[in-house]
Amino acid sequence: MASITIRNLDDDVRTRLRVRAAAHHRSMEEEVRIILRDAVTGRRTGPRNLATFARQCFASLGGVELEIPPRGPSLRGDRCRAPSCGPTHRRLKGSVPD
Repeated sequence: MASITIRNLDDDVRTRLRVRAAAHHRSMEEEVRIILRDAVTGRRTGPRNLATFARQCFASLGGVELEIPPRGPSLRGDRCRAPSCGPTHRRLKGSVPD
């Protein structure tokens, strides 16, 4: 395996690299190897979309069950499409028939 030395690395870059490596439970050297490998092969180790990213960020907090409120009348006043509604049922009182 080849070795490289990186000179004149900014202190801020080194600090961020150290923090990133610690967050991934890796050494700085291993983190740099992974970053370089992914950069030259085009692979990504992070999430591909916002939903996956959010799921990963908040997974340790557990899930949340939200109560879905009952549906109310439509503000448009159009016909109700529920199977239990008859052909003349309207969502809002006073709607004008078709």
